Amino acid sequence: MELIKNLVENFKKEFEKAETTNCEVFFAPGRVNLIGEHIDYNGGKVFPCALDFGTYAVLTKREDKQFRMYSENFKDLGIIEFSLDSLVYDKKDDWANYPKGIVKTFLDAGYKIDSGFDVLYYGNIPNGAGLSSSASIEVLTTVILKSLFNLDIDMVEMVKLSQKTENEFIGVNCGIMDQFSIGMGKKDHAILLDCNTLEYSYAPFMLKDASIVIGNSNKRRGLGESKYNERRASCDTALEDLKAAGVEINSLCDMDIELFESVKHHIKSEEAVPRVRHAVTENVRVLKAMEALNAGDIDAFGKLMIESHNSLRDDYEVTGFELDSLVEAALEEEGTIGSRMTGAGFGGCTVSLVKNEAIEDFIAHVGKKYFEKTGLEAAFYIGIPGDGARKLGDF
Repeated sequence: MELIKNLVENFKKEFEKAETTNCEVFFAPGRVNLIGEHIDYNGGKVFPCALDFGTYAVLTKREDKQFRMYSENFKDLGIIEFSLDSLVYDKKDDWANYPKGIVKTFLDAGYKIDSGFDVLYYGNIPNGAGLSSSASIEVLTTVILKSLFNLDIDMVEMVKLSQKTENEFIGVNCGIMDQFSIGMGKKDHAILLDCNTLEYSYAPFMLKDASIVIGNSNKRRGLGESKYNERRASCDTALEDLKAAGVEINSLCDMDIELFESVKHHIKSEEAVPRVRHAVTENVRVLKAMEALNAGDIDAFGKLMIESHNSLRDDYEVTGFELDSLVEAALEEEGTIGSRMTGAGFGGCTVSLVKNEAIEDFIAHVGKKYFEKTGLEAAFYIGIPGDGARKLGDF
């Protein structure tokens, strides 16, 4: 509550509002994918959860068509202004292109938005850490629009429009996992999601004596995008090879391990075989992870996380020295239940499940070993599975 009180005060100061002004406050979480990496585009399932930290918005509705936006994270940019009549991508508007794009996408979809608002955003998701700060601000803005303009729209549709904004207005070809887990998050639960059909179910993720510790490698992804495209193309070609040989599948993750072993000789590229093996085994691990959580077996879940990392390292080859060093150091700690890279790879973050009494030592020891090995300072964030985007109230 102290944080919200401060944000409301800052909002009133920045926008020169009277002390008595009534403000509305909204929140959208960050997210982390617990297991199921690089399989969303291979017909597989992912297993993310929303986190208990994210992005806040304090705002008041305006009578005219102006939007005035301020971010506590980018104070040097000051208040960014635009009008309802001119919703175009503008590089100089920087981060404000995300909420601006959401407004345009909603209008294009036929929703009635007839005035602007003054808003202060603040996120405690580290930018560029791979925890979806951009998707968080997108989904947050959809919740604001629904509430301010009494729109008849459900969360799944808001999630789809958020992804559409990122794809078409921002120009980033992202999947839907980030926006979905941020919009549909549920406290103490993870989400089993099929990114193709959007079929989903929740699994209890009760971390009574443990927490999620995210380790940011602070390694910039140099070759990430091109390598990602290579891996994706490799999987697509392998799928075509298998279909041409008469294997009746629509995607790589339609196969179980037994079927893969019996048909892998049809894959023409030698390099593609381990890529496909990762896709198939990772999808199996995701389903086993769901079973483990439903049975309340966190230790079994931790083992699957480790197997996932090993597969991403050896078969898919998307980890790299820094992420491997972070995971190795994490697994040497006594309180670690499981650890793996999360996200696209080649940099970015690891996710570990760590017993609460060991977290302080974990951060100190893993950080020290990582620095000695790589010369980079890791940053650590502690979270628990939280609820999705929502209004927090009037203040």
